[in-house]
Formats: sequence, structure tokens, C-alpha cells
Amino acid sequence: MAFRRGRRLGIDVGSVRVGIAQCDPDGILATPLDTVYRRDGDAAALRRIAALVAEVEPIELVAGQPRSLDGTARASADAALAFTEQIAGVTGLPVRLVDERFSTTEAHTVLQAVGRSARKRREIVDAVAAVVILQSAVDQEKSTGVPAGTLLHPAPEASA
Repeated sequence: MAFRRGRRLGIDVGSVRVGIAQCDPDGILATPLDTVYRRDGDAAALRRIAALVAEVEPIELVAGQPRSLDGTARASADAALAFTEQIAGVTGLPVRLVDERFSTTEAHTVLQAVGRSARKRREIVDAVAAVVILQSAVDQEKSTGVPAGTLLHPAPEASA
């Protein structure tokens, strides 16, 4: 299978902020798009995410799936997954869940390397973590021909 051409949005769900990244239709480069704050409530955050989806028109969303170092779900994983399901509901797009271990750490490292202060990093680290998640997913699909991660809600198998 070849790489599926089309824009994608990467999503890094946190309890305070949701990082959003986008990639070009050919999956060459993922870039930060926005940081959506949840402090005004999930409904406002979901409206903003839906507006970004309408603007970018992606073929799918690639969301980080929180895991601990040993691969098990963390306590925050259920809350992040529940919000990711809400995103899927308001956008109507397929959502692929990919391992996000070290994405935030990698984002902090990148931002520190380019000279961002700790205070300024806090404002964009989630969007950069979404870049890490998305770029990893498109790179994997390009190298293997298989979409990264697992579908949040796989389509039921057709009965024969």
C-alpha cells in the first residue's frame, strides 16, 4: 500500500492544553498549528478544534495515546481518550491513535535547542509535541505503506 495523500492534523491532548499540528498533503513536513486551551471548558475547545478541522480539511486526525514507559495506560489516559473521542464526534473524522511516549520530552528538547525560555516553551510545547506525533506517524506510513497506530473506532467488518 502506498502513502495516502492528504492533509492530517496531529493532536496532543492534555488536561490544560491541546496541541494541534498539521502536515502538507504529501506528508513531507508537520508544523505547529495552534494550542487550544481547555480552561474555558471542553465545549469551547471542541468548537475551536472543529473550526481548525473545517479550515484545514484533513483526511484524518492523528492523536497521541498516553502510555507509561512500560506501555500501560496512565491514569490520565482515560481522560485524554475520552476527550479524543469527543473530538472524533464533533469532527466526524477518523482518528488514529499512536504511541506518544517521549513526544513532550522531545518537544521541550527541540524548543530548548532553538533558544526558547522555559516560560515561552510552555505556551507552544503541546503544539510541538503534536508535530512530533504527526511527523512520526506520516514517516512510518511512508516507510511501511501502512497507516500508523490504530483507529479509535474501527469500522465494523462487512458480513459475508
